[in-house]
Amino acid sequence: MLQGALRAAGALLAVLLAAYSLYLAFTSNFNLGNLLVWVLSAALCAYVVFCAPVNRWLTGTAAGHITLWVLGLGGAVYAALLAFVAFSGHANTAAGTEKALIVLGAGLRGDKPSLVLRCRLDAAYDYAVQNPGAVIVTTGGQGRDEWVPEGQAMRDYLIAKGLAPERVLAECRSTSTEENFAFARRLMQENGMDTDIPIAYATNAFHCYRAGRYARMAGFAEARALPARTPPQSVLPCYLREALAVAYYWVFRRVDGGPLQGMVGLMSLQKHFFYKG
Repeated sequence: MLQGALRAAGALLAVLLAAYSLYLAFTSNFNLGNLLVWVLSAALCAYVVFCAPVNRWLTGTAAGHITLWVLGLGGAVYAALLAFVAFSGHANTAAGTEKALIVLGAGLRGDKPSLVLRCRLDAAYDYAVQNPGAVIVTTGGQGRDEWVPEGQAMRDYLIAKGLAPERVLAECRSTSTEENFAFARRLMQENGMDTDIPIAYATNAFHCYRAGRYARMAGFAEARALPARTPPQSVLPCYLREALAVAYYWVFRRVDGGPLQGMVGLMSLQKHFFYKG
């Protein structure tokens, strides 16, 4: 009876994941997070259909036992990475006294910020209202499926919400988080700003850890996180992807190098290889 209940629960979860996969396919751009959800959905559906022979193989053969151990160890490591991503985003948060806030890009739909990006921008707007002396720097180049550079669309969004145009600088050439910070720093210097002062950066909470590391790589001595919420419908793909991106960063210390360089666009919210040259 217990086995039947577990199989029914697995079947229900498989149906929900399959429906969610279809939702992602029609409402968001292709990226590694969505791919991971699709793979997870397909694997669970296949297991529900073929659970009896799969279980016999896993429990009755040496190869099956090894596979179970590998899956268990991999699952434990992945769970630990997900927990790290979930909690690390709320460390070293902005003090509210920074003189500059860099808003990291996250893709457009046409010329409008995506839902994930709007969460970052709304957090940046609230911060700017509470800290009227802070300059806001929006960042991001133009993707092939985007009508305008991300930095420009982000600046327009913040001005439309009520920020004074002179408070918002737009960096419109970057194609990765590393470039977001490097080009933003250069833009600040060109506008006579001291880049040695503490700065804040706005991104979704799951992305704060890596963003902080790239801020330091770009030369910001002290960078503090302004963690924005993540839309509920984007939590699963974003966290699944970010867990792998964190592991990749720990190995290579960057995302524009290493043997998986061609997957940078899948690892990054900004899809480096989809940008216009």
